[in-house]
Amino acid sequence: MEAAEKSRRRLFLAVAGIALLLFAAGAYYLKGQERVLRVGIFVGSNWEVPHGNNYAVIDAAIREFREDYPGIRVEYVSGIKKEDYAEWLAEQMMGRKEPDVFFVLSDDFNLYASMGALMDLSDFMEKDRDFDAGNYYRAALDYGKYEGRSYALPCESVPALMFVNKTLLAQEGIPMPKNDWTWKEFLEICRQVTRDVDGDGALDQFGCYGYTWEQAAVTNGVVLFREDGRASYFADERMESAVRFMMELRGIRKGRVVTAKDFDMGRVAFRPFSFAQYRTYKPYPWRIKKYTDFEWDCVKLPAGPSGSNTSSLDTLLVSMSARTRHPELAWRFLKKLCYDEEIQACVLQDSQGLPVRRDVVLFGKAPDIFRKQAANVEDMDMATISDVMDEAVMPPKFKSYYAALLYADTEINKIINGTIPFNNSLNKLQKEINAMLQY
Repeated sequence: MEAAEKSRRRLFLAVAGIALLLFAAGAYYLKGQERVLRVGIFVGSNWEVPHGNNYAVIDAAIREFREDYPGIRVEYVSGIKKEDYAEWLAEQMMGRKEPDVFFVLSDDFNLYASMGALMDLSDFMEKDRDFDAGNYYRAALDYGKYEGRSYALPCESVPALMFVNKTLLAQEGIPMPKNDWTWKEFLEICRQVTRDVDGDGALDQFGCYGYTWEQAAVTNGVVLFREDGRASYFADERMESAVRFMMELRGIRKGRVVTAKDFDMGRVAFRPFSFAQYRTYKPYPWRIKKYTDFEWDCVKLPAGPSGSNTSSLDTLLVSMSARTRHPELAWRFLKKLCYDEEIQACVLQDSQGLPVRRDVVLFGKAPDIFRKQAANVEDMDMATISDVMDEAVMPPKFKSYYAALLYADTEINKIINGTIPFNNSLNKLQKEINAMLQY
């Protein structure tokens, strides 16, 4: 009996030992699985400008994250071009293989948020004592909101600015506009510089290229859509004023089509560009490669009679998958990439966008980085840029926004070009857009 009892004990201990080993092995395996965090990113600039250091910001974020969490591996697929990224991410979504954390292109955010593909970050933001949403520029933070909830954090932003051909204005005896200039001043300068320079009877010098009715609407305080996306305000008198202004601006060039080549050759006084283009083409050597025959600088967009010198804001967003198995870990990395002060300074150092934290733009390393990169800047400093960011507005966030705007753009350009009469056209457009928004 004693021998049998010992045998049973040995068998029990053996089985228990095997079970313990299997449990430990399983726990180790699962732990190993939790240590991998996948990130979705594309190569190149989000702002359509040359970009040589494609992964500098993400790599810096990964390095710092691993110092805080040494047992965690963060990985991403390199080499995905921006033009292929939307399709790649959609395929990952369909296969339920999307990364834990991923960049979201502006055109895709509303769709992904509306279909529940993105994690609602609002609770993470509220409960994290080391996170203060008030450090962000409001418009940049709001860019990642959908129906009042945050589904993405901003990583970098670019507002629109007005490029000014300083050489052309100097030749015409016109001083550089100030940052508080108006539509009236804009029109006056465009009239002064638009003329036939070579005397062949055809206009060959112009006031502006690329200025849009949307920019005019923003600077005149127009709100195009109700926040819930169920109504539009194209018949607003401020919108009517913006369209009349655009018609007057177009009339100055008397039907002549102005091209990007005209601006590049120094024959146009003004062209709206993004801050990323300003940063890229202001310093040597890209300045020499792009614009060789004239000096230029930037100011804010001109203000309409009912608005201010503001601009729309484009923002690169980063989200978490709603299906991530590691939500807390993903949040920590997302915060490192989009909120950490050192990484935000890297945005200014290694990207063409702007940090989305106000304190990083105004203090710390950012002003020195900007001064070194954009030598001989006269009108733009970090304080002015911060003002632009503070005053910037973001596009609405509802599912059918881009479809409605595309239709409006076609119809409004017909009005500006004289294809359809102005009278009552904005009222008609508003009714048509409102009908679209009900579906």
